[in-house]
Amino acid sequence: MDDRFLILERSIQDDLETIERLYEELGDPRLDALNQEGLIIVAYRLHGLYSAFENIFRNIAKAFENHLDSSSWHRQVLQRMRLDLSPIRPAVVDEEAYEKLDELLRFRHLFRTGYGVRLDAQRLQLVLQKTLELKSIYPQQVARFLDFLRSSSQG
Repeated sequence: MDDRFLILERSIQDDLETIERLYEELGDPRLDALNQEGLIIVAYRLHGLYSAFENIFRNIAKAFENHLDSSSWHRQVLQRMRLDLSPIRPAVVDEEAYEKLDELLRFRHLFRTGYGVRLDAQRLQLVLQKTLELKSIYPQQVARFLDFLRSSSQG
């Protein structure tokens, strides 16, 4: 296997393990029963989940596209993952996963930059719901990309 692809594959596997653990820690909390501190814990876990997904996407972009605009790379890397760049690489996620990840990205930005903002349980519920829906679709999509990596390195 090409060293570059082997390193990328192992790094994706490591991030996938982190994502699984974060989903377990997140669970399916009832936000209406949580106080502000409880909402912050859920928000922090959502933040961590997106960061792990983004790490996968950034590593893929580095391996295949080699350039991200430093001023808008967070949005750019997610947008690129839905692009089929054949014969360079296939899309990593489809439109459905992209929409859910985009919601999570926007929330993470708010969470990171909204100093002193009180979390709104209803808004957080929307993000949580999309994140829980993502749980059932991302594994097959990332597995398909890993299959591409393995076949590319052998062919």
